[in-house]
Amino acid sequence: MGKLVVLKLGTGSFEAGFPVTLQIGDENVRPVVEITGELPPDSEIALCYHQWRSIYCQLKFSGRPIGIPKQSIQTFSLADCEKAADTLKYHLNSWLSSLSFRPIREKWLEKLLPSDHIRVLLQTNDLRLQKLPWHLWDLLERYPQAEIALSAPSYEQVSRNSPPASQVKVLAILGNSQGIDIETDSQLLKELPHANTTFLVEPSSKDLTDQLWEQDWQILFFAGHSATDGSGNEGKIDINQTECLTISQLKYALRKAVARGLHLAIFNSCDGLGLAREFADLHIPQIIVMREPVPDRVAQEFLKYFLEAFARGESLYIAVREARERLQGLETQFPCATWLPVIYQNPGAMPLLWRELHVNQKSQEISSVPKTSTKGGKTRRQALSAVMLASIVLTPLLMGVRYFGLLQSWELMAFDHLLRLRPQEKPDSRILVIEITEEDVQAQSQNRRGSLSDEALDQLLAKLEAYQPRVIGLDIYRDYAVQPAYPKLAERMRTSDRFVAVCQVSDPQTSKPGIKPPPEVSPDALGFSDIVIDADYVVRRHLLALTPPPSSPCTVPYALNVQLTLRYLYAEGIQLQFSPDGAWQLGKLKFKPIEAHTGGYQGIDALGHQILLNYRSFPNLEAISPRITLQQALAGQLQADAVKDKIVLIGTTAESFRDYSLTPYAASGGKPQEIAGVCLQAQMVSQLLSAALDERPLLWTWNVWGEVIWVWGWAMTGGLLVVYLRKLTYLGLAVGVAFLSLYGFCLILLILYSCWVPFVPAAIALVCSAVILVAVIKQMKPS
Repeated sequence: MGKLVVLKLGTGSFEAGFPVTLQIGDENVRPVVEITGELPPDSEIALCYHQWRSIYCQLKFSGRPIGIPKQSIQTFSLADCEKAADTLKYHLNSWLSSLSFRPIREKWLEKLLPSDHIRVLLQTNDLRLQKLPWHLWDLLERYPQAEIALSAPSYEQVSRNSPPASQVKVLAILGNSQGIDIETDSQLLKELPHANTTFLVEPSSKDLTDQLWEQDWQILFFAGHSATDGSGNEGKIDINQTECLTISQLKYALRKAVARGLHLAIFNSCDGLGLAREFADLHIPQIIVMREPVPDRVAQEFLKYFLEAFARGESLYIAVREARERLQGLETQFPCATWLPVIYQNPGAMPLLWRELHVNQKSQEISSVPKTSTKGGKTRRQALSAVMLASIVLTPLLMGVRYFGLLQSWELMAFDHLLRLRPQEKPDSRILVIEITEEDVQAQSQNRRGSLSDEALDQLLAKLEAYQPRVIGLDIYRDYAVQPAYPKLAERMRTSDRFVAVCQVSDPQTSKPGIKPPPEVSPDALGFSDIVIDADYVVRRHLLALTPPPSSPCTVPYALNVQLTLRYLYAEGIQLQFSPDGAWQLGKLKFKPIEAHTGGYQGIDALGHQILLNYRSFPNLEAISPRITLQQALAGQLQADAVKDKIVLIGTTAESFRDYSLTPYAASGGKPQEIAGVCLQAQMVSQLLSAALDERPLLWTWNVWGEVIWVWGWAMTGGLLVVYLRKLTYLGLAVGVAFLSLYGFCLILLILYSCWVPFVPAAIALVCSAVILVAVIKQMKPS
């Protein structure tokens, strides 16, 4: 099922900005996501568009515009038009990358995959917005199966009772052709398969209205001259050399045609947005128009490419996108040809398919499948057939049980066990942790708030900055202002380009109110401290970014560890980018956020952007990096080489503050090992740095089909062992060897490639398949 994305732009202007609402959902169902944002004021957009259009309309080419004045001496070249187009594209994408619009952009990337078939409806009544080349939005260009259409804010679904006929009925109006060639359009329509096309060549208004009233038409086509008036709300078509009609003058006839089954109108003529805006009031499902004056050659080529794609079964949206993009081959002669075609959609109608417009009369052939007979009973062929049948039944059953999360706890236990078997790694020397122990807390002045007083923090930052760390992260909440006695501390927190503080995002589901950031720190120097905890209270996932609730006191989109990592990598020439398929990219490192069904996780809340947390393996996870206590640091025991160009993390390990989390690793006695919050942040920073700079792989999983094939293969293995090893002793030994092999494969793949392979479903498939085949073979009669 395809996706429907609705981008509603409310009343506004380029001078004041536009409120925006994004809705995402499956086709023909209510949206599952809705989020609001804002496009800020930017008068440059309208200015760039008018500059481009003034150049475009003065270019000399054979076209379908009529009555558009052109200078006798051409003052602009194709290069001028291309340069103006590039400027408009740059300003448009800069506008759509604005900070106030970022929540919509990130929600889009979170919920939509590059492989999705996506209809995007831009719902607005502002003509200036409709005229912009939205298909050039860099976000849309990452989705090859997406196309954007315009739609009006007000719409109505029209019920139609006309069933599909044996042929598609097309009414083709060939209007005033003075100075243009529309014979090519006529020939293309004649070659359209499964179509019965009626041509009206320069008809009178009476002939046209009679045809609309008297017959059921599914497609209305017009080729000739057309234009939109200065208001942009009314269009006109030249139906012959003396008569010019507006849509309102055909209102009653067109309304009747829509009620009788008109699905699509195509105006292969100039400046058609006014026509589309008028047609929208008649609630026709889809309209295709040219948004600007269109050269004759471009109109003909678009129609040819569109009809080819549409008739072979592509959806209307994909057919328009394919035809529009194929026009790029003409842009050396006709600049911006790919900008011209646009769909105007009634949101109450479903997208159109060519096969829905006609009934295929071709008779269906019924073929019989030859049967094979065997005289024996318990033959090897029967046993192999039983193996295949059992594996085919068992695999989807197991994957279905797994999908509903019934195996999740077992899979996480197996995953934790395999993690503990990985070899030990070296500490990360790029990080220094300054921990505040219980003794450090007691040694500070009594007027402190929290675990770290203003006096101690002031002294600590002064010492650290003298050694020039690359970035300093404070993993301690400070939802209060610095005391007046420490103005230098407030100034450091306000102006330092290497200091990052922390806050906590509110969670309405758990009634967690959140924690405000320090008032002295700018939003750009903040990160959230929130982590994702599984149902057994273990941290196995790494939360990179999220969209905070509007009411949250902490509204930063990125985690503290991400902020620290990005600042460190910036000095290495690496910046966060998004690849064309929507994945995160840091240098050569490319990774996609996990989804609700990833590996052993089934049906989890995959809010924001999460990845699996690949701990740096130690007997004690807090040994991730060098550590020093607060008192040691203040006493002058800091070494310059331990701080310079390093990431310094400051946080508490004091038991009285209980900032600890459970991990997949085991402590003495077999209980889950706990880790202090500041050390957990260090683990997360190290994961990103090591992956981006050292090519240490992130944890990843196969896609669902890879996992299905893996489980099915082990189900087949269990059955085949029964077929070829009839003695229970040999069979038990072979199944045990297969089980150990499965265990070994999973461990090796995790150690060498950081790949989390399904162990529990495959083990169940192996054993259950063997048990089922033993029972089946016992029931077979001897031959």
